[in-house]
Amino acid sequence: MKLLIDVLGWSGSGFLILAYGLTLVENNKYVNYSKYLNLFGALLIAINCYYYNAIPSFVSNLIWSVMATFTLYRTKRKERVFNHHKVITKRFFRY
Repeated sequence: MKLLIDVLGWSGSGFLILAYGLTLVENNKYVNYSKYLNLFGALLIAINCYYYNAIPSFVSNLIWSVMATFTLYRTKRKERVFNHHKVITKRFFRY
């Protein structure tokens, strides 16, 4: 069990580092991937911290994953509103 928890923790750390690296890339098509990597990375590290009873790090990563969840929700909501307006525009303003 300890090995599994260690692998999860290291994987989470790798996800967070990769997410940060993707935000530095000039091409914006990778930004959505970094949001998911932030969420899963923080959750995996939180599991690792909880197992090792590192409560301050556990709480920090739990907050990090909640922030990532809100960011994903906000992004999806904006996409839905944008697509809805695009459909309405196409419907009423045909050329």
